[in-house]
Amino acid sequence: MSILDSILGQAQPLRMPLFAVSLTALPHANTPVLLGLHWHAFRRDAGQRDAPLRAVPLSLLQLNPRWRALAELEHEVLDAAWQLGAWSLDRDEHRACNTVGAPGAEALACRRAFADPVLWAERDDDLPVESAPDREALMHRAGDVGYVQWQFRPVSGGIWPSADGDDTLRADGRREPPCPVTPQPPRGDGNRHMSYRLGRTARLILR
Repeated sequence: MSILDSILGQAQPLRMPLFAVSLTALPHANTPVLLGLHWHAFRRDAGQRDAPLRAVPLSLLQLNPRWRALAELEHEVLDAAWQLGAWSLDRDEHRACNTVGAPGAEALACRRAFADPVLWAERDDDLPVESAPDREALMHRAGDVGYVQWQFRPVSGGIWPSADGDDTLRADGRREPPCPVTPQPPRGDGNRHMSYRLGRTARLILR
C-alpha cells in the first residue's frame, strides 16, 4: 500500500489545492482505512452562473491494505507527509466512546473523524464525496474499540506557501525520500496526542 500514491492519484487529476489530508483507522489489523482529502476550492451549481460559490466537499476514499500493526500505517503516513512537504504530522489516538460515562464530545469527534453525513448540510451535494462502502460500519466499530487519526497539511499541491522558512523543501514544495524522522508507533488503547516536526529552519523569520 502507498498512501502517497493514493493521495496523488486522487489530487492530481482534479487540480484543486488541498487544505489538509487525514487518515483514520481502527486499531485492528487488516481493517480498511479512510483517506480524507480536504479541499480549499469553491464551486457553483451546474448551469447556475449567478449562484453563490460553495466550498468543495471532502473527498473520502476507502483503502483496503494488508497491515499487521499500526506502526505500518504510521510509516506510510510519515512518508506521505514528508514527501508532500508538510511542516508537521499530528496523530490522535481515541478510546472507545460507546461506554458508560464517556463525554458526548468524544462521540461527536468520532462521527466527524468518519465523516458521518448527518453532521453535514442538508443538501445532498454538500455531503462528502465518498468511495467508502464500509464507512458507517467502521464508525460504529470505532465507537466500541477506539480509532487513530493522522492529519497533515501538504505544501506540494496545497495552499501552504513553500517559501515560509522551511529549509528542507525543494522549490516545488516536495522533499526527497526517505523520511529521516523515527516513527513512534501508536498503541491504539487510549487518548493520546503525538506531533512530529518535519520541517526545519535555521533562519530568523520576522513578521
